Amino acid sequence: MSMSAAPKISFVSLGCPKALVDSERIITRLRAEGYELTKTHSGADLVIVNTCGFLDSAKAESLDAIGKGLAENGKVIVTGCMGAEPEQIREAYPSVAAITGPQAYESVLSAVHEVVPPAHNPFLDLVPEQGVKLTPRHYAYLKISEGCNNRCTFCIIPKLRGDLVSRPLAEVMREAEKLVRAGVKEILVISQDTSAYGVDLKYAPSLWNDVEYRTKFLDLAQALSTLGVWVRMHYVYPYPHVDEVIPLMAEAHASGGRILPYLDIPFQHASPNVLKAMRRPAHQEKTLARIQKWREICPDLAIRSTFIVGFPGETEEDFAELLGFLTEAKLERVGAFKYEPVRGATANDLGLEAIPLEVQQSRYDRFMRHQQPISAKLLQRRVGKRIRVIIDEPGPTVSKGRSEWDAPEIDGAVYVASKRPLRAGDIVSVKIERADAYDLHGIAV
Repeated sequence: MSMSAAPKISFVSLGCPKALVDSERIITRLRAEGYELTKTHSGADLVIVNTCGFLDSAKAESLDAIGKGLAENGKVIVTGCMGAEPEQIREAYPSVAAITGPQAYESVLSAVHEVVPPAHNPFLDLVPEQGVKLTPRHYAYLKISEGCNNRCTFCIIPKLRGDLVSRPLAEVMREAEKLVRAGVKEILVISQDTSAYGVDLKYAPSLWNDVEYRTKFLDLAQALSTLGVWVRMHYVYPYPHVDEVIPLMAEAHASGGRILPYLDIPFQHASPNVLKAMRRPAHQEKTLARIQKWREICPDLAIRSTFIVGFPGETEEDFAELLGFLTEAKLERVGAFKYEPVRGATANDLGLEAIPLEVQQSRYDRFMRHQQPISAKLLQRRVGKRIRVIIDEPGPTVSKGRSEWDAPEIDGAVYVASKRPLRAGDIVSVKIERADAYDLHGIAV
């Protein structure tokens, strides 16, 4: 039997963890079909760019990546969120081989087949059962739904990815089990709106391991907590039913357990006027009271959030209200974005006054300055304590890891000095010696 050389593909993945999951799925299929992946465009048979279309700056980065692929290779297939608006890409790069939209695995693969047919060799088609992962081996993103039912005025994701479509709980759990079998120690649950999980399926019951669970946020947390790995919840809106998950976090934490005392809640703002203009879900909720209640149940809860400064019509009073909220809420991890108008977003048609760039920048700087001492003070509370840390990057004497209160790439790190060698994915007990503005430093015990 003649062995034809495997066709080589260079893959670029831009955008959010949800796009990364899409990339992993495409790569798994390509590897299963005998394609080889390469890091360089030149010498590859084809370049695939998984684009992000959320902000204009992200689109510019995507277009830049496409241009680079064309210059260094010539054959480029575009997929991802920008693929939902192909005319923008065609206009800039008419010679792109194919454009497919987000989550369109089948169409990406058929486009690849047309440009570079697979060299089929049954002896090489061995792909690990859990698929190919782009994240390090010890953590993985678990996507529980696609799309979103919210209509926030600054966002075009429902236009790009459609309304909420939840995956049945048993299907999600089967994927989670595969990941754990493959050695994953931490599962990061993601979607556009994790609290709304299952609402489209009317929370339909589904059977997993002979137990009936509803397709609902709480039931999912209960099922995931049985897998024996860390579970981290992202993109959770503060609807009332989120209250039910907090006791699970408290129990898990007390027993060295699994649903991490961590919530990633994109609050976006604190002023009722701005939230209303943003059309945020749960914007009428009494957020501060809710956070206080959660902390009473689970004192070790860490909340990470992101905010937008300089939204059209944001007054100095609105901004002052946001700073006041930061003071009161004492959130552990906070990020901010300066508002960017997105083509096709309804915020552009609200008739609100755009905030000048220099005002946006000054508010952004004031926001970060205001939050920094709050975060730093909260980190100081960990000094002298023993905490659990998952190791991401082992080093000869000092390894870099994350606490239960830190998600990969967006939060801080824990630097762990250790006499014995540590491996990626090890979960170690660390005595914290000192804290700086964002990170902790300690010794493995």
